[in-house]
Amino acid sequence: MSFTLLAIQPEILSTPAENLEQLGTLLERYREREADIVALPEMFVCPYQTDNFPRFAEPEGGPTWQALSAYARQYGIYLAAGTVPELGADGKVYNTAYVFDRDGNQIAKHRKIHLFDIQLKEGTWFRESDTVSAGNQITVFNTEFGTMGVCVCYDIRFPELFRRMVDAGAKLVFVPASFNMKTGPSHWDLCYRSRAVDNQIYVIGCAPARNPELGYVSYSHSIAADPWGEIAELGDRPGVLEVHPDFDYVDKIRQQLPLLQHRRKDLYEVTEPPQQNS
Repeated sequence: MSFTLLAIQPEILSTPAENLEQLGTLLERYREREADIVALPEMFVCPYQTDNFPRFAEPEGGPTWQALSAYARQYGIYLAAGTVPELGADGKVYNTAYVFDRDGNQIAKHRKIHLFDIQLKEGTWFRESDTVSAGNQITVFNTEFGTMGVCVCYDIRFPELFRRMVDAGAKLVFVPASFNMKTGPSHWDLCYRSRAVDNQIYVIGCAPARNPELGYVSYSHSIAADPWGEIAELGDRPGVLEVHPDFDYVDKIRQQLPLLQHRRKDLYEVTEPPQQNS
C-alpha cells in the first residue's frame, strides 16, 4: 500500500516564531494534497549557524514542540518535523528530530549522532560541536504503513547506522539535512542513492531552500530516493516534493535482488563494543 509524503522545502526566516507561522501557512496551502506524512528540513526554525542553536534551544515539550504537535493533530498527519535545537535536561544543546503521529503524539526522537565538524582545503569549514552535543541512540518508529527510521544530515555518511535501522525493520528513513555548496553538488544525490540502494529502502532528504544571504548557504535540492536508486528532486527554490512510497515495492526489490539475505554476517556483522568496567 502506497501513501502520500510531502517534503516541504521552505525559506528559512529569522526566528522560530516566524518559521512556525510560515509552516502553518504551508500546511494549509498543501492541505488539498491529503498528505499522510509531511517532512521538514534540518534546523527549519532558524538559520543554520552554530550561535543560533543555544540561542533558540528549547526543552522537549516547549513552545516549538507544542506547535509541531498541534499541527500534526490539526492536519491529521504524521509529521517528521525536521530538526530543532533542543535544550536537554543535562543542560546540553542537541540537534534533535521529533516525529509526531496523526494525533500529535511524539512517536520518535533522534538526536544527531555525528556532528558536522569539517575543514576543507578550499576554506569551507563548520564546527557543529562548538555549541551542539552528540546523541547516542539509533532511532526507528512504527506507523500504520510500516517501520521507519530517522537520522540527521551528516549521519547519512555512516552506512553502519543505516544498516542498524534496516535490521530493526525500517523500510524508509528520513534524513533532514542541509548540505553546503561544496559538498552538496558532489555528494548529495550520491549519499541518498547509495543508502537507498545498499539497504533497499526509501531515503527522504528534506532541506531548506537556498538563500545566498545567510552565513551558511544550503545546497537545498530536497530528494527522495527509492530502493532501486531512482530519485525525485527539487531545485533550490522554496517548494514541495510529493512522493508515494510503497513498501510492497520494497519487498519486491528485496525478493528480486536479495542483498540483505546474501550478507556474510559471519565475516562482517556490526556488533556492540564490549562494556568497560568502571
